[in-house]
Amino acid sequence: MAARLGARLSCLSAAAQFGLWHLDDGLLHLSVPPNAGHFDAGPHRAHWGRGPLPSPRYGLVEPLENALVHIADCQPFENALAVWESAQNRDAFSPDYLAGLQLRSAAANRVRTASTSLSDSGIETIPRVRLERLGIRMQQQVLVDGHRLDGLIGERLVLQIDGFAYHQADQRGRDIAADRRLVLRGYTVLRFDYRQILFDWPTVEAQILAAMARGAHLAR
Repeated sequence: MAARLGARLSCLSAAAQFGLWHLDDGLLHLSVPPNAGHFDAGPHRAHWGRGPLPSPRYGLVEPLENALVHIADCQPFENALAVWESAQNRDAFSPDYLAGLQLRSAAANRVRTASTSLSDSGIETIPRVRLERLGIRMQQQVLVDGHRLDGLIGERLVLQIDGFAYHQADQRGRDIAADRRLVLRGYTVLRFDYRQILFDWPTVEAQILAAMARGAHLAR
């Protein structure tokens, strides 16, 4: 499709090609040369902005660096940040390399400043961003009892987040056992799944705030 239209895959369509975590919006995202003149994208989404790297003359997919800029310009901040952090988590970029990219996009600079390599997947990035908007800091990958926590609020409120992939019974059993050990050590553990984070966030937020109102995040 991209070749037929004289364009290249970019934005979320390129993220899918690179195997990065992303929230599919159902559109085909195409990068169009700035000098292409009139371009009829039809039901697809065209991106005209330049990225930090030259586009390949014959390639059908934009370089990942360019695709990330288009993602930052196109997607809501938290969704874009999730993709950028997925790229870092997969060692697609070193922090020094990412910091050195010449970015002309204000949105891309904002996402770059906020991004870290601590999220195992985007489903861990999104709650961190949403809680930060409420003034709540969620630490990531804190080591407790030999187990890295998805999120820790204060000293004692643990957030564990199950991804989209189905948990095998033995892995699920290990997760629940780890939760029990944390509770016995005085932690409060709230475990949420992919569906709840993406489609029932008001309930997730309300339960976190209720736990904090009871002082569950404070050391006893």
